[in-house]
Amino acid sequence: MGSPSAERVDASVTRKVRAGSPTRIVSAVTLRDLLDPAVAEVTDRIPFDEITAEILPSLRGAVGVELPLSDAVERIDHVVPGDPEVRVRVHRPKGVDGVLGCVYSMHGGGYVIGTNSMDDPMFDELCPKLGFVAVSADYRLAPETPYPGPLEDCYQGLRWTYEHAAELGIDRACVGVMGVSAGGGLAAALALLARDRGEVPLVFQLLDSPMLDDRQRTPSSQQDGLPVWTRGSNTFGWKAYLGALYGRDDVPPTAAPARASTLAGLPPAFVSVGAVDGFRDEDIDYALRLNQAGVPTELHVYPGACHGFNLMAPDAPVTRQCMRNLEEWLGRQLRLREDGSAT
Repeated sequence: MGSPSAERVDASVTRKVRAGSPTRIVSAVTLRDLLDPAVAEVTDRIPFDEITAEILPSLRGAVGVELPLSDAVERIDHVVPGDPEVRVRVHRPKGVDGVLGCVYSMHGGGYVIGTNSMDDPMFDELCPKLGFVAVSADYRLAPETPYPGPLEDCYQGLRWTYEHAAELGIDRACVGVMGVSAGGGLAAALALLARDRGEVPLVFQLLDSPMLDDRQRTPSSQQDGLPVWTRGSNTFGWKAYLGALYGRDDVPPTAAPARASTLAGLPPAFVSVGAVDGFRDEDIDYALRLNQAGVPTELHVYPGACHGFNLMAPDAPVTRQCMRNLEEWLGRQLRLREDGSAT
């Protein structure tokens, strides 16, 4: 799982090994060597090494390209009143009557890029397959809007969804959150915020490779040569999101959920991460702490997978396994709520 030891694996290091005599040079295992071949092939085509302030505008311009979608899902954009207003997109499978469970989603992008249209392909497939309504939040981005702005946008949209459940055809007793990467961090933070405010009772949280810990102290977060989301990109994202809070000891848990002192009272969770992802260790630790706090939590760590593997390499075997696990768990949460059963 991940590097062969807890030590940092450098992408270009060689080491000397003395096997009798003479000394021979052996190349160290690189992070790319640990990737599934289908995933490695895709990462080789990424046109930049890491996110910086200089390339951020061009990256934002490249995100949100419309992909072909089916006609099986109705997608309606709504403006949630407030200061500022928040836009959400509601995805509902066509031809399905009655109230349905709801998945409230936050897109990824390291807190600095992305729009809620990134969720369209996922919900185009999952909403008809599993029979639920999805609501995708279009939160403001850092560094222009640092914490708590993006999180409050997400909470504003969540509360509106809960309050307007009847007109949206949503079962108020079956509302959960999900997110990928920074969206997974926001989903975890939203679960904490909803628990503490007591206004919206969430029944599950699906955290896909969530961005949880600004401190970057774990072995996986300290590795050089991380594919897709490097140490430098992670530092840039956290600095942008936390603003003046970055580097301080009093960062709130709703900004970086790994800092939460107690996870008791949170809804059942699904946590998944690639073994070659800088978030690996913080995500595993969060899942363990959830279980220790009495929160039913399913954890999956995928060998050969880097950050964003399931989006970049949808046909890779490891991605198909990941999606099977995600769909089975999410479908189970929705059925349990429909049946009125306990998780």
